[in-house]
Amino acid sequence: MNIELIKNIVDYGIIGLLGLMSFFALLFWIERLLFYRGVEVGAYETKEELEIAVTNNINIISTFGSNAPYIGLLGTVFGIIITFYSMGQSGDLDAKMIMTSLALALKATAMGLVVAIPAIVFYNHLTRKIEVLLAKWDIEQKRKHAA
Repeated sequence: MNIELIKNIVDYGIIGLLGLMSFFALLFWIERLLFYRGVEVGAYETKEELEIAVTNNINIISTFGSNAPYIGLLGTVFGIIITFYSMGQSGDLDAKMIMTSLALALKATAMGLVVAIPAIVFYNHLTRKIEVLLAKWDIEQKRKHAA
C-alpha cells in the first residue's frame, strides 16, 4: 500500500473525526441550552422525570470531551509511525522531511485538545444549569407543600 495513501487516511480520518466530534458537541450544547430555556420545572411530577429530561445528550458531550485527546494522540502516534517507516524505507535521513512529518503528526494532538477543551467547558456549563433546574424543582415542591 502506498505510504502517501496511508498518510492521507490517517490525517483526514483523524482530523475529520475530530471535526465531527467538535460539530456535534457544539450542536448538542446549543440544543440543550434551547431546551433549558423552555423547561417548566412545575410540569414534572417527580424530580426523576425532570432529571431524565434535562440530562438527555449530556453524556455525549462528556464523551467527546474526554476522548478527543486520545483520538488526537492516536493520530500523532500513527503519524510518527508513518514518518519512521518512510525513513526506514528510503534510507534517507533528511532532517527537513523528518521535522515536517513530525510537526504534521502533532497537529492531530492539537486538534484533539481543540475539541476537548470546549466540549468539557460545554459539559460543565450544562451541568451547572441542570443543578439549578433541579434546585428550582425542589424549591417549587417546598412552596406547594407549604401552601
